[in-house]
This record gives sequence, structure tokens and C-alpha cells, in this order.
Amino acid sequence: MDWPISEVARMSGVTARTLRHYDETGLLPPARIGANGRRYYEEHQLLLLQQILVLRALGVGLPEIGRILSEQVDEVDALRGHHRWLLAERDRLDALAGTVSRTIAELEQSRKDGKPVIINRPENLFEGVQPSQYAENMRDFPELAEEVGRRTAAMSQADADAGHRERTAQMIRLAELMAAGHAADAEPVQAEIDAQYRALMQLRAVSAEEYRAIGRSCVDNDVWRTAYEAIAPGLAAYQRDAIEVYATTRLS
Repeated sequence: MDWPISEVARMSGVTARTLRHYDETGLLPPARIGANGRRYYEEHQLLLLQQILVLRALGVGLPEIGRILSEQVDEVDALRGHHRWLLAERDRLDALAGTVSRTIAELEQSRKDGKPVIINRPENLFEGVQPSQYAENMRDFPELAEEVGRRTAAMSQADADAGHRERTAQMIRLAELMAAGHAADAEPVQAEIDAQYRALMQLRAVSAEEYRAIGRSCVDNDVWRTAYEAIAPGLAAYQRDAIEVYATTRLS
């Protein structure tokens, strides 16, 4: 029995466009191609697709997934390995949930006391977030995400934590400028945005429009917005507006 690409897309939640991409890159060729040019998949391909989706959920990049699949012999052994990874991911998420719980408690206590909102341990804001998740959080920017994924593939958790601390420090500096009443176009604010832009440019060239889109994602991307708002309410929109000013005045 086989299934057309439209049915596989419906069953798996993966778009037909993504399935075609997997075929074109050699990651998941269909079992056959019909006379009408439509791709058809059999049970073996569905099992491979399940493995691909599990690995993607674990943050593994497509090149590495291709290598893993090419080295596999026994499907049961492969699934056992994925199961071990999933258990490890469950433990990591438990640790991350604990981190978020501590941060919520700190924020709530600060508000009850009528004190300024302070992240007492900013390095804990992203504790448990692994390097592979950088690219996932940039899914709306595939080319940049690919480069980030390549850079972070060899990154240790210690390096990841150091990077998170620096990014959190940047966010806190921006929050302090916002609290001090600086407008988004003020020079100190634009200096912070310039530093962020230069860091991006070390990965690859980023156009003015793409940088604007990244700024909008500070509000539109749930993960990013939550991180900004945890530091200071309104910070996500402040970052977005500051990037818009920077892109207009310095990149256009």
C-alpha cells in the first residue's frame, strides 16, 4: 500500500512543499513517482519520515539527519536511540520548566514588594536552552537559521550558556535605557542595536528589510517575546521599534 504526497502531508502535518524538499535533497525520496508526476510513499518512507520529525524536534539539522539515516541499518535500533534522546529531552524540559518557575516567582515577588523588576540571576533566564534551539527560534529566516545552525552544531553547552548570558545582558541594558526614558531613536539605544546588528553580520549579510523582519519577530515570535517581556514589560516592542529606526536611518 502506498499514499500520495497530499495524504502523507495530511497525516504527518508536514507540508507537501517540505516533503518535496526532502526528496530533492535526497533525505526522503518517495517510493515511486506516478505517471502524473505525483510522489507516492510506502510504509518504509513513513517510518523514515517519523525518524526525521523526531530528530527535527530534538533540534538536529537536516545535514546531520541525513548522515544519521544513511548510517542506520536496523529501524528498531534507530527508534531505541531516538527514544533515549526523547527521555533526555524530557529531563531537559523539566529543568527548563524549573528555571521558568523560579523566574516567575522572582518577578511576582518584585511586583508584590513594589520594587523594580530585576532579574537577579540573568544567566538563569535561558538555562537549559541548547545551542540547536537557536536555529529553531529563527525559523522565519531560513538562510540565517542555516548559518546559525552550522555555527552552533559544534558549540558546547558552556559556550551556549555564555552566549545566552551575553544576549540577556544586552536585553537588560536595553531595558534600562527604556526605563530611563530614552526614545527608540536615542543614540545610546541605537548604539546597542548597532552592536546587535554587527554580531549578526558576523554570521552573514543581513539586509535592511531582513533586519526589520527580525525586529518584528521580537514581538511576533512567542519565544522571543516571552524572553523580552520577562525582563521588562514593553521591551519586545521597544526592541522592534529601535531596530526599525536603525534599519531606516543606517541601512536604507
